[in-house]
Amino acid sequence: MKNVEEAVRRLGRTARWSAQGGQVAWATQTSLRQWTSVTLVSTVFALLLDLTAGERALLLAVGLMLLAAELFNTPIEAAVDFVSTARDPRAAMAKDCASAAVALTAFAGFVAWCAILRG
Repeated sequence: MKNVEEAVRRLGRTARWSAQGGQVAWATQTSLRQWTSVTLVSTVFALLLDLTAGERALLLAVGLMLLAAELFNTPIEAAVDFVSTARDPRAAMAKDCASAAVALTAFAGFVAWCAILRG
């Protein structure tokens, strides 16, 4: 029983830390709020249009992956800025690659929508 209780406490702490991270990102990251708006619009259309369950699941999953990509991008940029304010090509590469991951995920959503609507 002790292991179950500890697992529940650990899960509670993890949920609290995740919620705190989400709150900080939401409060400080305009891009997260913008991508959330895009994802909400996409979600509404995915739920209203006559789509298969698989198509709907794909569109909803890609929207969530876009938000996850933005949440990965945020700490990478923050860590690079924390380490140094000096211009360094390695810092630029880290930040640009993280941003490109967000853009690529958004493009994946665009491709999914195009494929489904064309289908």
